[in-house]
Amino acid sequence: MKRITVLLLVALFLLPLTAQTVQPKISFEKDLHDFGKFAEADGKVTYKFAFVNTGGGDLIIQNVTASCGCTAPQWTREPIAPGGKGFVAATYNPAGRPGPFRKYITVVSNSNPGSVRLTISGEVTPKPRSIEDDYRYEMGPMRLKSNHLAFGNIMNTKTTEKSLEVVNTSEEAVTIEFVGVPGHIKISASPATLQPGQKGSIKASYNAPQRHDWGFVIDRMNLKINGISERNYSLVISANIEEDFSALSAEELAMAPILSVDDPEFKFGKIKQGDKVDHVYVLTNSGKSDLHIRKVKASCGCTAVQPEKKVIAPGESVNIKTVFNSAGKVGSQNKTVTIITNDPKKSKMILWVKGEVEKS
Repeated sequence: MKRITVLLLVALFLLPLTAQTVQPKISFEKDLHDFGKFAEADGKVTYKFAFVNTGGGDLIIQNVTASCGCTAPQWTREPIAPGGKGFVAATYNPAGRPGPFRKYITVVSNSNPGSVRLTISGEVTPKPRSIEDDYRYEMGPMRLKSNHLAFGNIMNTKTTEKSLEVVNTSEEAVTIEFVGVPGHIKISASPATLQPGQKGSIKASYNAPQRHDWGFVIDRMNLKINGISERNYSLVISANIEEDFSALSAEELAMAPILSVDDPEFKFGKIKQGDKVDHVYVLTNSGKSDLHIRKVKASCGCTAVQPEKKVIAPGESVNIKTVFNSAGKVGSQNKTVTIITNDPKKSKMILWVKGEVEKS
């Protein structure tokens, strides 16, 4: 009996050791590789992390994921017998990514532990910039840094100037003219004629009082290059016009209008595609002078907004009806209605239309 007991204890002791020896185990030669410095112009770099199955069972790599899309991993796909070798290859694409980097590759297998993290690092020296890199937009014989002059925030009392760089990439002189220029914009090319290879600029001034609008506004015009205006010879000019309250005294601010709304969010729940829902927002002037609604603008054409009137006396309320048409829409909807007023503390208010449109 004593001998049998001893044998059982020995067997119980050896059992987990035996189980461990039949498990696969992934053992990498190294888990970090530094590519050092290399040029962006040289393209992709690849390193193969070699490993050995030092366990007692077949090793299977189940998945390999990288910390970003710029690292494309490959690996040994077939089962690896005990003592067998394999690899996980990591490729880094430096295009458009100058500077130092450090990326991670996670290897998941039937080994113990089941997850191993590998690291690649290095530093990408940027490629020399070309004319195409700096002047991305082509218009016939010349190139522009942008086809959009963005003036940003402008007070409704101000005139602001902006410029845009251009270059003549042809072998002939280029003369620049402008067509369909709005009255509140003055624009010219400097110089008006660019010699081959010469750089210049398009200079514009924006007269906000003359534009007489509010919020984000866009204008479009065309360019004539050597007397020719093609479809893509167009320039977009944008601005966000805000009311200038800087001249108001403390007494005037104390007497100013104040805009409030009963509920800034309309949640219509779930509706079928093609259905319409409407809602009435109640706006109230809780200030001490008339509230002027400068502008009401919906985020898309599917939302029709109808203010009852544009001037609200102190203590008075006004309804704004919003109609949401779900035709052509599906899934989660988040639309906005922007109200711009002469409330100096909150001249812009955003109202929301939220819900979900189900396919009918």
